[in-house]
Amino acid sequence: MKFVPDYQHVVDVAVNREAKRLPLYEHIISPKVMEKILGRQFSELIDGDVSEKREFFRNYNNFFREMGYDTVSFECCVGEAMPGSGALGRHVDPAIKDMDDFKTYPWDEVPDIYFNKYSKDFEAFRDTMPEGMKGIGGVGNGIFECVQELAGFENLCYIKFDDPELYALLFTKVADTLYEIWGRFLKQYGDSYCVCRMGDDLGFKSSTLLESDDIRTHIIPQYRRIVEQVHHFHKPFLFHSCGCIWDVMDDIIEIAKIDAKHSNEDQIAPFNVWVERYGDRIGNFGGMDTDAVCRLCREDIHEYVFDMIRKCVGHGGFAFSTGNSIPDYVPAEGYLAMVEAVRQYRGE
Repeated sequence: MKFVPDYQHVVDVAVNREAKRLPLYEHIISPKVMEKILGRQFSELIDGDVSEKREFFRNYNNFFREMGYDTVSFECCVGEAMPGSGALGRHVDPAIKDMDDFKTYPWDEVPDIYFNKYSKDFEAFRDTMPEGMKGIGGVGNGIFECVQELAGFENLCYIKFDDPELYALLFTKVADTLYEIWGRFLKQYGDSYCVCRMGDDLGFKSSTLLESDDIRTHIIPQYRRIVEQVHHFHKPFLFHSCGCIWDVMDDIIEIAKIDAKHSNEDQIAPFNVWVERYGDRIGNFGGMDTDAVCRLCREDIHEYVFDMIRKCVGHGGFAFSTGNSIPDYVPAEGYLAMVEAVRQYRGE
């Protein structure tokens, strides 16, 4: 069969309908990996002028089309636009250590900084979208990640006991800021996206990073505000979180009202376990542990993919991807073998 992209397949999965054609999905694909596969360099163009940005996105968006995707994954992270951020990603000294820091932080400036930084990227992304495709993503970073960007994880744990009021205020104020950014994003660029998503890594291999009661109290109700906003624009919401989050998963589904979830790691549970547990309530995105993509040969990758698809069929809507993403270190050969297997299953 000749591949013709149709973003409705991904929408179907996101609202937990079995798609007519199993969609490919990827949370992030490194442009460096794209360059290796395409045999041309373009990744640095995103930092150029408007014409260079458009050339970047022509290559970036068309890569997804050439690989057999119905949507293009793209988001711009709030953390990088928050003054003094970096305590999470770059391990810099926290910008907010106490109540004085919180009160003097330029919260009101963050939305304008965000759109001044990223508007041209969203516009170039929209203007170079291939026919039949739309974006999946939007405003990168979730509430917990943004709190950590400003306060740091270790310092946040101290704040919890030293100043419970500040601890609660951090989550509320970050959520207020994200809510405003999401509202502006949906009005200005929502037409180029068919599914919106938020990435907020709540767990690690054995449990959640914060106590589950803290996540229920301070984070999940704030998720719901943003999810409701996305739903108001008639778009499904995909929640990405790495880690072992069984203790709060039911609350994320029932209280936050997410439509779909992405991320899986075999050491926690293979993708089919997530599908079997939650496929009657939400769509599921994932499939192959990224570590397996790196380690296995082509034949073993094909066997892994076909076996996983067989286990997932009949358990609601699902799209196939790695359980995490395709960062720079993933071998292009392993990634291509995974995509090839899914496309073989589809008869392409």
